[in-house]
This record gives sequence, structure tokens and C-alpha cells, in this order.
Amino acid sequence: MTNKHIQWQPSIITQMNRQLMNGHKSCVLWLTGLSGSGKSSLAYEVEGILYQHGVRAYVLDGDNLRHGINRNLGFSAEDRSENIRRTAEVAKLMVDAGVITLVALISPYRADRELARSLFVSNDFIEVYVDCPLHVCEQRDPKGLYVKARSGIIPDFTGITSPYEPPIQPEITISSNQLPLRESAACILDYLIAHTLIPYPQG
Repeated sequence: MTNKHIQWQPSIITQMNRQLMNGHKSCVLWLTGLSGSGKSSLAYEVEGILYQHGVRAYVLDGDNLRHGINRNLGFSAEDRSENIRRTAEVAKLMVDAGVITLVALISPYRADRELARSLFVSNDFIEVYVDCPLHVCEQRDPKGLYVKARSGIIPDFTGITSPYEPPIQPEITISSNQLPLRESAACILDYLIAHTLIPYPQG
């Protein structure tokens, strides 16, 4: 609940001012998918390529956020929703600061992702569905989480004991079990270039 006595203080420096200084637009790339689908790997790959081309970008990784701003949250439906809300608010500030912000979160519920989208103007929110079959994610299981979920050690685990609702009309779909990491990143970069969010890389 917002305190009626608290008012938003606008800056004299606008998002457009910052974008002009940076030489590129800002937006949030919201990567959603099952655990083990490759969201974080893809986000950091894109961040690295953008950095090489002088584009200001930053990854908000779900695990990293749970070490700090979201560390008091569990994995109930309510806590997951709050996790998304807080992350979206941080991403909104970073986009306003002129940064291309890559969010890598399972974010299993469509309603929560739509709430996140509602914080941004239409072109500033890009949903990226990192699509990977459950059995492939289980084979990868880089953190050993699926094994623990199957044995009952981890409750409320997405894809096993908790649902995942795939995006219906994401701006970008990456089939991470079919494309190598570099090619997956290239798909995202092509989208950013095609929609004039970043300039065509020189050199």
C-alpha cells in the first residue's frame, strides 16, 4: 500500500536524456523458463556481447537477488509473486537509468509476468521464453535441484510439484535445447537491432 503522503519525485534528467547519452535505448529483457533451461547462461552471454559493443547492460539473476533484496522470500505462490514484483520494480528503475536490463527468473505464473509488464511502456518490456523440455532440464540439473524435488527434499518446485505457465505470446522464443548458446544470444541481439533498441554493431 502506498502512503498518500509520499509523492514521486521526478528527475530533471529523463530516460530519453540518458538513452541519448548512452547511444542506445533501454529496456528489460525478461527471461522466463524452467530451472535448468539456460536463462542465466543466456542472460550473461547477451550481457557480455552488449558490453563488448559499448552497450550498457546488467543482469538481474534470480539466485543473486535471493541473496539480498529477496532473501526473506520462500517459494510459495505468494512469495514468488512478491519476488517478481520487487524484481520488476528494480528493473524499472534500471531501465529509467538507461540500462538494458536482463532479468533471469523462472517467474512461473503468467499473471505475475503480466503485472511486471504493466510497469513498463509497451516497447520497454520484452518477454523472452527460454523453452526447454522438462526432461532435458532434468538431465542437465546443474544444481541437483530436480533430484531433490523428486525425492521430496524441495517442496513447491516448478515443473515437479508446482506449475509452470508458459508465455502465450512472448516477443522472443529461444529453444535452448536446439540452439547453441551463441546462436541463442544472436537471436536476442537481432531482435534488439531490428527494433532499433541498439545500433548495428560496428566492427
